Amino acid sequence: MKAKILVVDDETDLELLIKQKFRRQIREKQYEFIFAHDGVEALEVLAQEPDTDMVLTDINMPGMDGLTLLIKLHENNPMLKAVIVSAYGDMDNIRTAMNRGAFDFVTKPVNFEDLELTMQKTMEYVMQLRKTLQAIKENNILRMYVDESVLTFMNRPEFETSLSASETVVATVLFIDICGFTAISERESADTVVRLVNRYFDVMVKEIIAQGGYVDKFMGDAVMAVFRGEYHFDRAIEAALAVRTQVTTLEDNLPNHPNYHPQVSIGINTGEMVSGNIGSATLRRLDYTVIGDAVNMAQRLQSVAQAGQIVIVESAQQQIAESFTCERIGEVTLKNKSAPVVIYNVVG
Repeated sequence: MKAKILVVDDETDLELLIKQKFRRQIREKQYEFIFAHDGVEALEVLAQEPDTDMVLTDINMPGMDGLTLLIKLHENNPMLKAVIVSAYGDMDNIRTAMNRGAFDFVTKPVNFEDLELTMQKTMEYVMQLRKTLQAIKENNILRMYVDESVLTFMNRPEFETSLSASETVVATVLFIDICGFTAISERESADTVVRLVNRYFDVMVKEIIAQGGYVDKFMGDAVMAVFRGEYHFDRAIEAALAVRTQVTTLEDNLPNHPNYHPQVSIGINTGEMVSGNIGSATLRRLDYTVIGDAVNMAQRLQSVAQAGQIVIVESAQQQIAESFTCERIGEVTLKNKSAPVVIYNVVG
């Protein structure tokens, strides 16, 4: 990989020497040198050449000296590393240069073999720093796509050997659907649809996280969330109530739907479920999720919930009867269930 190096020195002899001593490397495109004669000109060159990898600078120069230039370089681009190349190699100058961010110090008259080793060492550091920053950037981006529970799972010592492992847990699953959003999708522009659904999801997710739940997945205009740990069922109910309240405060004036007020239908169920990585390790495509009859029941309860309803089964209602007010809806037949079930709406 070619390194672009800015040489800042008011002595034109150094420019000629560098071109001579590194002619092979320049020809083989290992190095590309650009030149400036003082700190002010160096900053102008850097503005025109933002992909510069390294700076070699003298100290004693007219206009702006090298020690002042070090301050400006750190202010403008902390990633850009500088090496001082100067005859003023006393300890005071070396300490000042290092305190102002110099990566290294080479004294004049220049030993070009030593200078090249210093350049290589500096470039290795710069490349490692860039890789680290890129990894941080990619990690931050991935955190937007990967749930916190997955990241926690990845930090386990046994992560590599337990990709296909699973565990049975007692938890609560919450399904939230935006009512009537299909009609919005059919009649409004795509960018409007995406903007709205992201806005609504943001409201929902904040309430889910506030109650210690995590979003398992987004499914079109629906959200699946899981609550584990102490009082998981109560916390899921609290999140559902908060979501219902917050969504009803929203209003949008759309071209084809003036004064649109979104509403949600919610299904909640609690019980045993299997938690783990579901998918194909061979294809390197896994989904860290929960599955089981209790999960399926929650989704089916959501499918029969009307706008504004938070639907649970009778056995679940009995668990929270002392803490929450519920109203009986009646018996319903759910998909793939042989017997009808009695369902309730959580009022508050």
